[in-house]
Amino acid sequence: MNNNNKKGFAIIAIVAVLFFGLIFGIVSLIGNSGKSDEGEDMPSHGSDVETLSDEEAAARLDKYVGVIKPRTVQAEKVPVELGKTDVAAELPDIDTNKITVQGNGAINIEIFSTAEKAGNGNDGWLNQVAEKFNAAGNEYNGKSISITVRTIAAGQAVDYITSGKYLPQAFTPSNELMGEMIISQNVKCEMYNKSLVRNAAGMVLSEDVYNQIMKKYDAVNVKTVAQATADSVIAMGYTNPFASSTGLNFLISLLYTYDSNNILSDTAKAGFNSFQANVPFVAYTTLQMRDAVSSGSLNGLVLEHQTFVNTSGLEGYKFIPFGVRHDNPLYGIGDLNDEQKYALKLFSDYCSEQTNQELAIKCGFNNADMDKYQSEIADVDGTKIVSAQKLWKENKDVSKPIAAVFVADTSGSMYGEPLNQLKSSLVNASSYINSTNSIGLVSYGNNVNINLPIAPFDLNQRSYFAGAVQSLSADGATATYDAVMVALDMLLKYKEANPNVKPVIFLLSDGEQNSGYEFEDIEGILKHYGIVVYSIGYNANIDELSKISSLNEGTVINADSDDVIYKLKNLFNAQM
Repeated sequence: MNNNNKKGFAIIAIVAVLFFGLIFGIVSLIGNSGKSDEGEDMPSHGSDVETLSDEEAAARLDKYVGVIKPRTVQAEKVPVELGKTDVAAELPDIDTNKITVQGNGAINIEIFSTAEKAGNGNDGWLNQVAEKFNAAGNEYNGKSISITVRTIAAGQAVDYITSGKYLPQAFTPSNELMGEMIISQNVKCEMYNKSLVRNAAGMVLSEDVYNQIMKKYDAVNVKTVAQATADSVIAMGYTNPFASSTGLNFLISLLYTYDSNNILSDTAKAGFNSFQANVPFVAYTTLQMRDAVSSGSLNGLVLEHQTFVNTSGLEGYKFIPFGVRHDNPLYGIGDLNDEQKYALKLFSDYCSEQTNQELAIKCGFNNADMDKYQSEIADVDGTKIVSAQKLWKENKDVSKPIAAVFVADTSGSMYGEPLNQLKSSLVNASSYINSTNSIGLVSYGNNVNINLPIAPFDLNQRSYFAGAVQSLSADGATATYDAVMVALDMLLKYKEANPNVKPVIFLLSDGEQNSGYEFEDIEGILKHYGIVVYSIGYNANIDELSKISSLNEGTVINADSDDVIYKLKNLFNAQM
C-alpha cells in the first residue's frame, strides 16, 4: 500500500472514531503561527517555549489567519436520524486485544483480564499463574485443560459481553461493579471466585495537599476531597467511568457520598455537579493524569494500590482507599458446559493456592495495610450503575459546556473510497455528541476550509453538520498547523461571545505536515492560550502529533483501522 493510501485509511478511521463517544471538554485554547518564511522572530522548538503577552498572541494569530485566508463553505442541511447506535458494530475485532497466554487444551477457557493482572512484569501475575497451570498437565475425563488469557480494558470487556459480539468463558475485572453491570443486562454471569488477588482503589495526594485537606476539613476521604474540589481548594483528576473500573468506582463513591440511600437522587446529582464544576478534565489514560499531577494542573488522582506501589515518582504521595474493594473477582460467562465449569473451578482453586498468592504479593497485590480496608459502600445494583454512567454523561459538563472544533485532514490521499467512508463514519458517529455542546468543523489540504461554524449541536446544527460532512472533497498537500490556527481563532471568538464554554480541539491527521506554517512558528501561541489539543493519528508520525498535544497536557491516540472508532468513542466520552 502506498503512503497516500495509508494516510487515507488513517484519517478515515480516525475521523470515524472521532465522534463516537463525545464526552467532556478540555479547558483552554490553542495558539498562533506564521509561515516558516515569515517566522523569523519565532523561537525554535524546545523545552523553553516563548512567553507571549495577550496582545502579542492576539496580534500574531490575527496576522497568521489573515495570511491563511480560510474559505467558508456553505453547508446544506440533510436529514439526520437520532438515537441509532450499534455497540457491537462499533467494537473492533477481538484480536485487537492481545492474547498474553495461549492455551491449547482440548478444554480451553478464555479469560478476559484487566491489564494490572495480564500485562508485563509486576502486572503479569495472572499470566504467570496461567502458564504454570497450563504446564501442569491438568485433565478432565482424559481431556487436557488449558487457560487462555486476553488483556482487555474492563469497560470494553463489558461491551463485548453485553452486546454479544464476543463471549469469553470467563472474566476477571478489577471490582464487582463490572460484573453487576453484566448481570443487569441479562447475560449469564456467575461468580466463581470473589477474590483472585486482593487490592484497593484509592486517591493519591501529595503530603502537602493531604495536610491541607486535613487541616481544613478534619479528615481525608471521598467526601472531604470532593468538598475541597468543589471549594476550589484542590483540582482532582479521575478516569472515564465508561472505560475504567477505578473511574467507575470513584463516580459511584461520589454519588454514594452525597446520598447513601439513592445514588441517582437529585441530592446526589447536585453534589456531583458541585464537584464536577471544578474538575479540570476527565483523563483518557492514567498516564495523562500522572503528567497533569507532575505539572501541577492536578493535585490528586485515582489509582489502584498495586499500580501505586509499582509506579516510580509517587514515593512522596499518600494513598487513601475508597469505594468498593478491587479484589479481582472471577466470573464464568454464558452457558458453560460441565467440562468448562470443571476447568474454570479448577483454575480458580489453583489461583488461590499459597504459592500463587505469595507471587501476588511480589507483584504488589495482597498488601497487609490494604487488607484492613473494608468497602465504604453497600452493594450497588447493576441497573443503577448503568444509570449512574448516564447521569455522569448528561451532567459532567452542565456548568461548562464544551465548544469543540474538529480539524480533519482531507488532503489528496483521501480521494475516492477513503473519503466516502470518512463521510459515512462522521455522520453516524455524530449521534454521540451531547446537544449541550457546541461543534464546528474545519477541513484542510494545502488550503483551509471552514465547513461548519461553531454552534450548539441541536437538531438544526446536526443537519448542517451532516451536510457539511457530505460536501467534503479531497485535494492538495497537508497544511496541518494552518488548520489548527483557524480552529483556534474560531474558538477564541466563540468563547468571547460565550464565556462559560470550555474550548477544545480534536486534530485528526497522520502528522505529516508538509505545507504552510510549521510547529516552531506557532508553539508560543498554542502555549499561551492553553487549550488541550487531542491528536488522533493512524499510521502516523506520532512524534509530530505529540509536539502539539504535549504543550497543554493533551494526549495522542495511535489507532489502527480496526479499533480507532472505539478508542475515539472513549476519548470523546471522557472529553465531551
